[in-house]
Amino acid sequence: MVLTENKRRLMEQLSTGSGIISALAFDQRGALKKMMAKYQPEAPTREQIEELKSLVSEELTKYASSILLDPEYGLPAVEVKDPAAGLLLAYEKTGYDASTTTRLPDCLNDWSVKRLKEKGADALKFLLYYDVDSADDINQQKQAYIERIGSECKAEDIPFYLEILAYDETIADAASAEYAAVKPRKVIEAMKVFSDERFGVDVLKVEVPVNMNYVEGFTTGEVVHTKEEAAEFFRQQEAASHLPYIYLSAGVSSKLFQETLVFAAESGAKFNGVLCGRATWSGSVEVYIKEGPEATRTWLREEGFRNIDELNQVLVKTATPWTEKA
Repeated sequence: MVLTENKRRLMEQLSTGSGIISALAFDQRGALKKMMAKYQPEAPTREQIEELKSLVSEELTKYASSILLDPEYGLPAVEVKDPAAGLLLAYEKTGYDASTTTRLPDCLNDWSVKRLKEKGADALKFLLYYDVDSADDINQQKQAYIERIGSECKAEDIPFYLEILAYDETIADAASAEYAAVKPRKVIEAMKVFSDERFGVDVLKVEVPVNMNYVEGFTTGEVVHTKEEAAEFFRQQEAASHLPYIYLSAGVSSKLFQETLVFAAESGAKFNGVLCGRATWSGSVEVYIKEGPEATRTWLREEGFRNIDELNQVLVKTATPWTEKA
């Protein structure tokens, strides 16, 4: 991995002094609206979404190395983040077209890497849904799309974080045992594809290679993988890329995410940090809707802080500095 002087400076801004990426993710849009709508009869307003993002940013970025926000609702949250925390901005439209299985990528229409950089971004994040077993013409479209974004980031001399969400076009339920059985190959092979220099990716944001809810010792239900099989998949994931990679929490509980990181490290995964979202702040949504901003601030200072502090303690013991790969 070769970084320009400016990219290295920005990567340092996004990580801790020891080179661990301890980032808070709050670029959710569609998913956040659904979470908020559970607790009120009407659709959440722009003001509500912006206020909640700002509360989380103001209260929790002092404990994170950086925060990931979206330019659609997150710019007010940029203004109140801790000045020491780095900033990633999302470039993709939220969600995907559910009428087709292809999940083709799409950038926000009125944004560019240049414009996101002008808003203070230290790095650009783009989310890609990828099924390695899709038709070649579909995957070629997706690969060309990522090449274009990589070229934009190279032109602006800004780090490119690619978030890959693996899926299977033929399996509707990603939480099923059926998908858990094929997930390791889907995740690992996608990492191999986008580690190629032609895509210009600097950091991969990825899922852990197994659904821990189906791993022996982590579940009281159906077992798809033994502990040793799961450990081997983590080792294969480590071998799949020369790039720094960080884990996303994928909506699991704080406890399970922390246990997963420990298991990953013990298995030989030299991951370089996390971009953790819902596992940290999801409990604040109900409090915000039902009790208001001040109660939310209290929750963030207590429960939110506890979630991120416990995660940081785990990262110190488990994560590897990205500088070892650059």
